[in-house]
Amino acid sequence: MADQQARPGEDKRPSGIPVIRWEEPPEGPVLILLDQTRLPSEEVELVCTDASALVEAIRSLAVRGAPVLGIAGAYGVALAAARGFDVDEAAEALESARPTAVNLSLGVRRGLAAYRDALAATGDPTAAATAALASAQALHREDAEASARMAAHGLALLDELMPGGGHRVLTHCNTGALVSGGEGTAFAVALAAHRVGRLRRLWVDETRPLLQGARLTAWEAARSGMAYTLLTDSAAGSLFAAGEVDAVLIGADRIAADGSVANKVGSYPLAVLARYHHVPFIVVAPVTTIDPDTPDGASIEVEQRPGFEVTEILTPQATAMGGGGGVPLAPLGTQAYNPAFDVTPPELLTAIVTEEGAVSPVTPEALAALCAKARATPVV
Repeated sequence: MADQQARPGEDKRPSGIPVIRWEEPPEGPVLILLDQTRLPSEEVELVCTDASALVEAIRSLAVRGAPVLGIAGAYGVALAAARGFDVDEAAEALESARPTAVNLSLGVRRGLAAYRDALAATGDPTAAATAALASAQALHREDAEASARMAAHGLALLDELMPGGGHRVLTHCNTGALVSGGEGTAFAVALAAHRVGRLRRLWVDETRPLLQGARLTAWEAARSGMAYTLLTDSAAGSLFAAGEVDAVLIGADRIAADGSVANKVGSYPLAVLARYHHVPFIVVAPVTTIDPDTPDGASIEVEQRPGFEVTEILTPQATAMGGGGGVPLAPLGTQAYNPAFDVTPPELLTAIVTEEGAVSPVTPEALAALCAKARATPVV
C-alpha cells in the first residue's frame, strides 16, 4: 500500500483548547473541559460548576480516557470542596460514574484523602479545599511527566522489536492528549516515533460504536502532521493478512494483577489477530492503571452502555429521530449488545509499557515488581 501522504518527522505541535483546566472567575471556581463529543467538527468547552455536572460529562464521554478521568476525579473533589458541597457525596458519585476505569476511582480517592487530612489537621474547610486542589494539580503534572516517560520507553521497545524504523502501527480507540495531562499513552509512543522519522504509517481503527478513532485519533494525528489512514474495525484482519501492520499499540482502562487488560471493546479481537500473524501487541498505560486489587480479567467489571449508541448515529449535526437523539440505523425496538470494553488475557500481550519501563513477558510477578518500583520512586 502506498504511503504517499507520509511526512516523516514533521511535527506541527498543535496548540489548542486544553483538555481540562481549573479556573477561578469572580463567581466561583469552575472546571472547564474540552467537549470530546463535539470533535472533530468543532471545539466547544463545557463549564462544570459542581460535581454533578462533571459526573454527567464523564458519563456522556465529553471527557474520557483513563488517565484524564483520574485527573478529572481529583478536580471534581476539589470543586465540591471549594463550592461548599458535600465532599463525600460528590466523591461517591464521581467514583461510580464509570466503573471500569480504575484511574477515576484513584483520582477521586486521592483528592478525598487530601481533603480529609487537611480538614482533620486544621478544622478549616477552606484549607481542606485548597489541599484537595493542590492534590489534583499535582496529579495533573505527574500524569504529564508519566506520558513523556511512557513515550520514551515505548519508542525504545518498538526500535528493539523492529530495528531500522519505518514502523507501521495500528491503534484502537483514542489514547492521545485528549486522554492525558500530557501527550497520551499509546498515541504518545506513535507520536514519538513520528518526531524522529521512524513512523511510516499510523493505522487508525474507527472504533465503533462511538468512533473515537475516526473522530478523535484521526483529529489528533492530522493536527500533529502524522501519516495516518483510517479503517473500519472489521477491515483490520485484511490489513494484518496483507502484512501491513508491524505492531499494535493500545491503551488500557484497567489492568488486573494477572496482566489481563480491559480496554475499549474491539481490543481483544486485535490481540487475537496479532498473535495469529506474529505481530507485537503492546499495551501502554501508567502504573496507576494496574489494579492489584483486581486479581484477574474475570473480576473486572465491564461497563454496559446504552443500546442506542449502537442502533443510532449520534452526531451534533444529526437530525434527532431516534430514542437516543440520533439518526436510527436499525428498526425501532432493536436490542443491542454494547459493552464499553473487552478483556485481553496476558498470554496475548507482547508487553505492557508504563512510565517505569516495559514488562515482557507479562506475568503477575513482573507487574507486582513494577508497582513496587513505582511506589519506591519519590514523586517530584
